[in-house]
Amino acid sequence: MLEFYLIIHFLFSVIQFFIGVLANGIIVLVNGAELIKQRKMIPLALLLSCLAMSRICLQLSVFYINWAIVSLIEVPLLVENFLIFMFVNELGLWFASWLGVFYCAKIAPIAHPLFLWLKMRISKLVPWLILGSLLYTSVPFVFYSERTWLLSQQVLLGFFYPNATTQIKETSAIQVAFFMRLFLPLLIFLASALLLIFSLGRHAWQMRNTAMGTSVPSTGVHMRSLLSVLSFLVLCVSHYMTAALLSSQIFKPRSLMFLFCILVFGSYPSGHSTILILGNPKLKQTAKKLRTWVQQSRRNPGLDFPFPLIGHTDQKIACKDVSFCICVLGFGTFSTDGNK
Repeated sequence: MLEFYLIIHFLFSVIQFFIGVLANGIIVLVNGAELIKQRKMIPLALLLSCLAMSRICLQLSVFYINWAIVSLIEVPLLVENFLIFMFVNELGLWFASWLGVFYCAKIAPIAHPLFLWLKMRISKLVPWLILGSLLYTSVPFVFYSERTWLLSQQVLLGFFYPNATTQIKETSAIQVAFFMRLFLPLLIFLASALLLIFSLGRHAWQMRNTAMGTSVPSTGVHMRSLLSVLSFLVLCVSHYMTAALLSSQIFKPRSLMFLFCILVFGSYPSGHSTILILGNPKLKQTAKKLRTWVQQSRRNPGLDFPFPLIGHTDQKIACKDVSFCICVLGFGTFSTDGNK
């Protein structure tokens, strides 16, 4: 019989799973509807869609691990699918890093020539960045598939069965090599996020000083955007930290700290996507309409599905200054063609 705290943990993991799938599903749904309606997808929407799809896969993988923790599936079945978890986790981290670079390039007012070059070309670089991330992440799983599978199998079995005799001597080296691969997207994300936070903070401080005590609505927008970036930074860093703690095997399986780290690890793909939706008017409107449709469909089962909702060509977004760009930070588009 399962312990009470394991049942509570599993209930939290179920809630986390549904929130993550729903939030990322809304992002994919909105951008997919726009693709169907306009026959094209702007670079930012493409990047957000790829990020959301990778997070759906990651959320499924984390939920699968939670099944193994509460013994609803056998650990050997988890081992066979662990490579999928490693792949989608690394791929999602790369997409999140490029999202940070995209917003930093579009918003941060830095006059360096290299930064200005990136600002002008980041939209055209997005498809190539996505393709490059996919190829880079696939290398160890394609060219070293047998060794990667064997090592991940033994590490994972040793993780769930600390007294097993299948432990390998190269475990520490494997962990170092694995996190060295993940260190590069983390470094890129930290650089872009910190630059963006510094830029938003300085701009908000300047606007507050020039307002001379009057209420300026855009100042509040800057502060909300700053909090959004900070929350993204906290979630991303906590994701890396819990991954490092779990891989170090310093916590016993099913211990309270172990379960806490699993929940924190899984909160990243669901938490950040939820923040994206709550801060974006277009995605937030879609979420509200979806909720209304669910409520009304209970009384009227024949009610039509309310999508596609977006993609109207008359809904133009004019970014005249950096303050308006910040309004759509993390969610919206900077122009209808994605090239500005």
